[in-house]
Amino acid sequence: MSTEIRPTAVAGSFYPEQPTALAKTLADMFAKAARPEVTGHIIGLVSPHAGYMYSGPVAAYAYKAVQGLEYRDVIVIAPCHVEAFGGAAVYPGDAYATPLGNVPIDKELSAKIGSFTKDVKLSEAGHRFVSRGGEHSLEVQLPFLKTMLGDFKLVAIVMGEQSEQTCKDLADAVAKACAGRNDVLIVASSDLSHYHDSKTARRLDTNVSDYIDNYDYAGLLTALDEDKAEACGGGPIAAMMMAAQKLGANKAKVVRYATSGDITGDNSGVVGYLAAVVYNEKSSSKAYEIKESSDVEVNPASAVDFGLTSSDKKTLLELARQSIADGLKGKSPELEASKYKGILTEKRGAFVTLTIDGDLRGCIGYIRAVKPLYETIAEMAAQAAFHDPRFTPLTAKEFAKIQVEISVLTPMILVADPGEIQVGRDGLFIVKGYASGLLLPQVAVDYGWDRNTFLDQTCLKAGLPPGTWKQKDTEIYKFQADIFGEK
Repeated sequence: MSTEIRPTAVAGSFYPEQPTALAKTLADMFAKAARPEVTGHIIGLVSPHAGYMYSGPVAAYAYKAVQGLEYRDVIVIAPCHVEAFGGAAVYPGDAYATPLGNVPIDKELSAKIGSFTKDVKLSEAGHRFVSRGGEHSLEVQLPFLKTMLGDFKLVAIVMGEQSEQTCKDLADAVAKACAGRNDVLIVASSDLSHYHDSKTARRLDTNVSDYIDNYDYAGLLTALDEDKAEACGGGPIAAMMMAAQKLGANKAKVVRYATSGDITGDNSGVVGYLAAVVYNEKSSSKAYEIKESSDVEVNPASAVDFGLTSSDKKTLLELARQSIADGLKGKSPELEASKYKGILTEKRGAFVTLTIDGDLRGCIGYIRAVKPLYETIAEMAAQAAFHDPRFTPLTAKEFAKIQVEISVLTPMILVADPGEIQVGRDGLFIVKGYASGLLLPQVAVDYGWDRNTFLDQTCLKAGLPPGTWKQKDTEIYKFQADIFGEK
C-alpha cells in the first residue's frame, strides 16, 4: 500500500528548510522564551502562524508551556487561506512532513472526529497543494510540536468555514471523540489583526486577548462578526476553547503578545500575534526552596560541593555584578589577585546566567577549567551581559532588574551509556562534527524533563535535530555543578 504524506509547502520561506538550521532557530527562540506560569493540566494552546522571524518568538511561549509533558495525540485546528470550502476538513492521509521528520496521523481518531456531522469530514480540502501553493497555518505549528513533545500522533484539521455553527459542530466532534482522555492537546492556529497602525492593532488585539482571558468564546465570535476584533483563526480559537471546556478546561491565559512592528521597527502597518494556554486549573505546590543565607540561594539541582563557603559564593556573586556595572561604564573589571584565596584561585569551568523576572537574559561560560575561578566569573558575567549573541547588550535600566546565578562545573566525563545520566544531577555537553551544545543541570529540573527530553534539548542547543544523541558518531559528556544565585 502507498503512503500518503502531505509534503511541506512553506519550508524554506516561513521557516528554515534544512533540519540543522531549523533546529537551531527553534532552540534560540525557546532559549529566549520563559515557561508560562500555569497551574493545572494544559488542554489547549493558541499559537500564531506567520513566518518564524515574526511570530516564532511569540509561538515559543505557547509551546514552552508544554515542554516535557506527554500527549499521545495533538489536534491542530487551523484556518484556510488558499481555497474555499464549507465546514472543516480532517486530513485523511498518513502523515504530515516536516524537516525534522514526518508526523504520523492518528487515522482512527481522525476518522472518529470526521464521523459525527456533515460539517466536519475527512477531506484533503485545505491540506493539498493548490494554485497558490499550500496552506501554511497548520504546517508551521508542527516543528514546534515535534521539538517540544517528540513522539505524538496528529489530527490535522483545516476550517474552510468559521461560522458559529461550524465551530460548535467541530468542538462537539472533538470532545466526543476524546471523551475520558487526558492525553490530548488541542492547538488553535491564528494570527490577529492585519496591516493596521500599531495603536489600532493593539486596540483590536486587546479585545481578542480579553475574550480569551475571560474564557468567553461566544463574545469573541460576536466581536469578530462586528469587526471589533480581528483574527484569521478566530473560528479555530473558539472551537478549541469549546472543545477544551467540554474536556475539563476552566481557565485560559494569554502568555505573550507582540506585533510584526516589534521585529521590523515599522509600526505603520503591523500584524498581531498572541500565545495562550487553556487548562484545568488546580492548586499549586512548590517542590522545593533551599536557601543558604540571606544573600545566596542554592539551586536544588546542585549536587556537587566544591567546598565553596557561603562567603565565597557571596564574593563571586558580588564580583559578577560589579563586573557588569564596570562594563556599563565602559571599563574592564579591576581584579586584585590578593583579595581572593583558596578555591577562588583554582582553575574551574563556570557559567554565569542572568535572568529578569524569570526570563533568560544571558548565559555564557567556560566549559573547561582555563582560568582561576574569580577571573572566570568576572569575565563570563560581562560576556553574558553584553556579548550573548541571542540578546542585545544589557542596558543600565535592565541592570537593576537582573538576577545573577553561577554554576561552577566539574570536569567533563564521556558517557558510554545514556542510561547513566541522572536528571537533576548531571549537565550535558553533546558534540557531533563541528556542532556542540551544552545545557546546565538546572535546566532539566526547571522544565521537568526526563532523560530523553534532556538529551533531545541539548541536541537542539547544538543546532542538531532531536534524537541525534542516539547516533554512533555523537559524543555525549556529562558533568555536575555547584549552582547558586542571588536571592
